[in-house]
Amino acid sequence: MPKNPNQKLKLLYLYQILLQKTDEEHKMSMEEILQTLARCGVEAERKSIYSDIAALQDFGLDVMLQRGPGGGYYVASRDFELPELKLLVDAIQCSRFITQKKSDELIHKIESLTSEPQARILQRQVYIADRIKTMNESIYYNIDALHTAISAGVQITFQYFEWALNFDAKEKIQKRYRHNGARYQVSPWALTWDDENYYMIAYEPVSDSIRHYRVDKMEHIVLTELQRQGQQLFRDRFNPADYSRKVFGMFSGEEKIVRLRCENRFIGVLRDRFGAEMMIQPLEDGYFAVNVTVAVSPQFFSWVFGLGGGVQILEPPDVRQQFQQQLKQLIE
Repeated sequence: MPKNPNQKLKLLYLYQILLQKTDEEHKMSMEEILQTLARCGVEAERKSIYSDIAALQDFGLDVMLQRGPGGGYYVASRDFELPELKLLVDAIQCSRFITQKKSDELIHKIESLTSEPQARILQRQVYIADRIKTMNESIYYNIDALHTAISAGVQITFQYFEWALNFDAKEKIQKRYRHNGARYQVSPWALTWDDENYYMIAYEPVSDSIRHYRVDKMEHIVLTELQRQGQQLFRDRFNPADYSRKVFGMFSGEEKIVRLRCENRFIGVLRDRFGAEMMIQPLEDGYFAVNVTVAVSPQFFSWVFGLGGGVQILEPPDVRQQFQQQLKQLIE
């Protein structure tokens, strides 16, 4: 009688069954393992399964046996624990730059990193289906191209668009290219994730300055053979974490040192925004002062306003005046 060709795959099927079907809460008896292998077209004896499980343990698979009622074989530990996978699922669902289609694909792949019972728990965790997502499906290719350009140290060209209204068209919200569609040419140096969006940070030679661009609004990226510029600027002054702290909502503005007077209860808000290295000066009861470097912009003023008077701008005078002027415009 010819031997079943699936017998050669017995160890691989056993490996797959244990990973997919078992965890600390879900165990398989030897009889259940034999029955599952039989459904895969593999006939096996108990003695050979004992030997195979020992081989898998030598290979590094953490297979345990719990004896007694309700016991059986199970995979006790994996590269990712369930709480870690839940964090990854949450991060993907909360990321606006990841499209809903790609979110579903990534979460499905994450589910394969755990057992099927625990994968169902992850599925129940997915509840933010109506969160606003980007519509640019090419963002993944953009990110890959930008990483390649940064690693190779070359300049890139691309088109950059924004969303605009056109009430005369069938589609009221339309894509509009900046600079009338002319291609940007910059030297990419870093990628950063801020406020649920991905940004490329680059040296822009025309203004001789550091600029940032939303990756999901970039199109037709081309890597050039020109060597990247701006090395001195980035080597001497640039730190991605500092950059994100200074630039509110990734809206640029003139960088200035601003002195703030804050109620003590807002120390957590200031620390989250500017880091633990702030130099704090105590003032009268219930207040402290701090100097921070920010890109002065309407978004910075909105942040101050949103704290309901608990944070006040003391210096410099011109920034105080700009803030007051913006408040007057809002009132009008």
